[in-house]
Amino acid sequence: MADLTGIPARAPLKSAIARDFGAASKTYNPAARLQRYMGQVMVDWLQEQAPRSQAGADWQLLDLGCGTGWFTGQLAGLAARSGGTVTGADLSPGMLEYARAAGAPGIRWLVADAEALPLDDNSLDVVFSNLMIQWCSHSAAVLAECRRVLRPGGQLFISTLLDGTLEELRDAWHQADPEHEHVNRFDREAAFRRQAREVLPAPVITTESIVLDYPSPLALLAELKAIGAGFKGSSRRRKATAPGRLRAMCHHYPKADDGLVYATYRAAWLTCQLPD
Repeated sequence: MADLTGIPARAPLKSAIARDFGAASKTYNPAARLQRYMGQVMVDWLQEQAPRSQAGADWQLLDLGCGTGWFTGQLAGLAARSGGTVTGADLSPGMLEYARAAGAPGIRWLVADAEALPLDDNSLDVVFSNLMIQWCSHSAAVLAECRRVLRPGGQLFISTLLDGTLEELRDAWHQADPEHEHVNRFDREAAFRRQAREVLPAPVITTESIVLDYPSPLALLAELKAIGAGFKGSSRRRKATAPGRLRAMCHHYPKADDGLVYATYRAAWLTCQLPD
């Protein structure tokens, strides 16, 4: 994550990220509608673009930031057609414990930091990463690691969120509690594009604004908590937010004529194929 200059600022501790997502492992899947949509876009692309290895070839695919393993099983099915295997890697042991228990057999599970992968150079054919990189302090380091572990001709599929995500919630909280942050920061699109061009050969980045509806601002907060995506910045309040501030945030959150509230997610997908 970065501030408005693209420089990492007040990034959450990795231990807090691993803990929060691990605690959300049992509530994650029912609440992860944005994650399912964005990941399925990449699965569809992968089905169309993934190379068909020769019979018996050791086709290796990594699901980086696999979480509960929602997509890891689908990726394992794709890899099996080419005689390959899938590794699901995540920073959170709690997420991996859930994924291992619910996942298909034959998947390798690995506790790993995306900024320092315990994998050999040129060892993978595909890296798939759905809504993980925005939680990392240094996006460029993650992209460099992905390039390092990919073989010549290897493919990279990454989704992330950019600045502008949850802008309605950010504005409402700013009016209710201007002295504290309550919403995670995300890279600006220009900064993310620049990092990608500096690290990867000819990356392709596609963006889309996705708007989801909620019965109330409290329902939005509940969904974020259910997927472990609550505010993780070091500037967050040490104590629970006072009910008065919470009510004020709900008051300032814009409500539509249909009685619902809407949240904007600024989505981005990055694809890249390394030269042979």
